[in-house]
Amino acid sequence: MSTYVFGHTSPDSDSIVGAISLSYLKNQLGEDCVPTRQGKISAETEFILNKFGGEVPELKTTYAGEEVYLIDFSDYGQAPEDIKEATILGIVDHHKLGDIITSTPLECWIRPIGCSNTVVYEMYKSYDVEIPKNIAGMMMMAILSDTVIFKSPTCTKVDTKAVKELAKIAGIEDYKALGMEMFIVKSAVDGATGRELNTRDYKPFDMNGNKIGVNQLEMIDISALDDKKEMIFEDMKKMKEEEGLHTMMVLLTDIMKEGSQMLVVSDDPSKIENGLNVKLENNEAWLDGVLSRKKQIIPFIQPQF
Repeated sequence: MSTYVFGHTSPDSDSIVGAISLSYLKNQLGEDCVPTRQGKISAETEFILNKFGGEVPELKTTYAGEEVYLIDFSDYGQAPEDIKEATILGIVDHHKLGDIITSTPLECWIRPIGCSNTVVYEMYKSYDVEIPKNIAGMMMMAILSDTVIFKSPTCTKVDTKAVKELAKIAGIEDYKALGMEMFIVKSAVDGATGRELNTRDYKPFDMNGNKIGVNQLEMIDISALDDKKEMIFEDMKKMKEEEGLHTMMVLLTDIMKEGSQMLVVSDDPSKIENGLNVKLENNEAWLDGVLSRKKQIIPFIQPQF
């Protein structure tokens, strides 16, 4: 029976590529692993897969009775609904430890670094398994995406070293230029609906019984969203009601200006203001230097709940 490897709901490039890279490693170690995904891939991820000849993992949303590896998350809110009926063999992640509980001992690799694929890179090194050229290229791109081409405060020397070594394996000389090409694809918003924009990189969090939804749009220039902001706000209100959220937040992250415009719809906006030490005006605030939801947003608003 195959073991399934998958990342969080609303999968980003790290979770999709991570499922591929971790599955290959486990297969080389004698396990029968299949990469899967919980949702639709993004244009950015499609760009990465096309560039390096990667196949889109199988769409699978139910895992009851299966053995699984989780990558890029450890929260029930980002897992399939029947995750408690699956056997979790391992978790590979770079976020805070979530609330998922396992019934058996597991392999756990969680590191305070910029990307789950950097953790997988370290696993390849630890197990002395050679990384194929195409998988190395995809892993390199996933790390560049998650670290915002090394600009994110989550980026570490381990991440930059991994990118340089993976670039050599993949035969890529100017990896930063390729990273910018990827972010141009990621920045495309023409024709997108409010719901499509609000779920591109959406993650739900449970903060002491309060449901908080945080989406992040990383772009070359967020001014491209100026005429879509009203549409985004309207859909934020709908998502808040549909999912029973206390707060819905969207971070419009400008990687060139190195900051984020934060949009908030909340039952108590003061919790967000106090946590981030900002004043909302028309439910918005500019957060200078904020590029990371994981490191610069969640740790500060969670204590407010």
